[in-house]
Parts: sequence; structure tokens; C-alpha cells
Amino acid sequence: MATLVLPDSVPSPTQDCERLNLALQGRGVEEYVIVWILGHRNAAQRKKIKETYQLLYRESIINRLQSKLSGVLKKAMIMWMNEGAERDAIFVHKALKKGKTKVNKLQVLVELACVSSPNHLMAVRRIYCTLFQCSLEEDITSNISTPSFQKLLVGLVSSYRHDRGLVDLNLAKSEAAKLHEAIEMKQLDTDDVVWILSTRNLFQLRATFGCYKKSYKVAIDQAISSSGNGEFDSILQAVILCIESPEKHFAEVMEE
Repeated sequence: MATLVLPDSVPSPTQDCERLNLALQGRGVEEYVIVWILGHRNAAQRKKIKETYQLLYRESIINRLQSKLSGVLKKAMIMWMNEGAERDAIFVHKALKKGKTKVNKLQVLVELACVSSPNHLMAVRRIYCTLFQCSLEEDITSNISTPSFQKLLVGLVSSYRHDRGLVDLNLAKSEAAKLHEAIEMKQLDTDDVVWILSTRNLFQLRATFGCYKKSYKVAIDQAISSSGNGEFDSILQAVILCIESPEKHFAEVMEE
């Protein structure tokens, strides 16, 4: 849901809350008013509305929206009112609950770990604990039974990648060789692979992937695809694509 153009004069949070409360009264909810107000407020203004509504009416505006709205509008408005880190924590939690039977849902965790800034990832982890009374790592291990998936995903979400642009080419060559050996041996869940993919900064990993292609004449994601490890391959390929070209990854997701 994209932010609309903000009005020249924005009412105070108290005025917005009073109008929202009226729109949410009785049986006939004024959906247009709700969309107009919240759709024309940026993230900081929506946060202020949440705080003010709680103070004025001793009730969460999200709970109020949840009880009064329905269908697609209900889902959209609740997600819109959540802050970015909170919204991502909810998406990840839902993915984990479905992940027992749908491996493709776990790509949400990969996207969070490999595309987010280090500070955003840490914020999501903190909010996850608050919302669901357990850590993200605990939920991964309790909802995903396959050890290789557990190891990779816990490693990815637990890391704090420095977002500096420094690259060690000798290290890139050395780790490209380690990745090549793991692919050749069809042992993609080794500690070396998880360590490299979950701890190196994005610039270093892109250099490693470049060294891999230069040394072995094939892109690393293609090499993984031909190794024949099924669903684990697809998760690793998503990791590599999110690191190497996140815009391409999301374009493919949109096409699906």
C-alpha cells in the first residue's frame, strides 16, 4: 500500500483519532473516511495516531480496525498501521507457521535476512520476541523439522552483516573454492557454506560469487541447481539471488 500525497495541512493526531473513532462507531463503518485519513498519513504520523488513540480511548486502534473491518481492506489497513519492522515480524511468523508444509513460504525469511539492513533485521528480531513471546531463532527450530533448513535459516537471521563496502579478493577466491568443493560433494549444508553465506557482508559475497564464476565458468546458482539437492537447493538459490541481485529476485517473485 503506497503512501498517497500528503495534504498541505495535516490535522492533529487528536483530531484524526476523533474522526476515526466516529467512523468506527455503530454498525455502519465509514470505510472511506478511514482510508482517507490513514492513507494520507506517513509512517511517523500513523505511529502518533496509534499512540494518541490508545491514550484517548484506552484501546488499540489496530484492535478496533480488526473488529470493525473485514476482507482485503481489513488486512491492508492493519498491515498499513504496523511499522516496517513489526509488519515484517508478522509476515515471518505467518511464513513459519506455513513452512512445515510449504517450503516456498520460507523465502520470506531469506528476503528478510539477505535484503534488509543489519539494523532493520535486529529490529524485527526484537519485535518478534515482544509479539510472539519467543525468539525468531526458537520459532525456526520448533516449526522447521529439517536440520539443514534450521541451520541455514538460523544462521541467516542471527547474523549482523557490516554494510561497509570493503572486499578481500584473496578471501573471496578462497571461499569460492570452499563453496565449489561443497557443491561438487553435494554437501551444501556444511558449516563452511552456512558460515560464508550468513556472516560475510554483501559486497564480499558478491566478490566471492564473481570469483566462483571466473574460476569455474558457471554461475554459482546454476552450479547449485545442477547439484540435485531439491528443496534445499531452491532456498540456497534464493539466498544467492537476494544477495547478488535483490531486484531480480523480487521481479521473479512478482511474476509467480
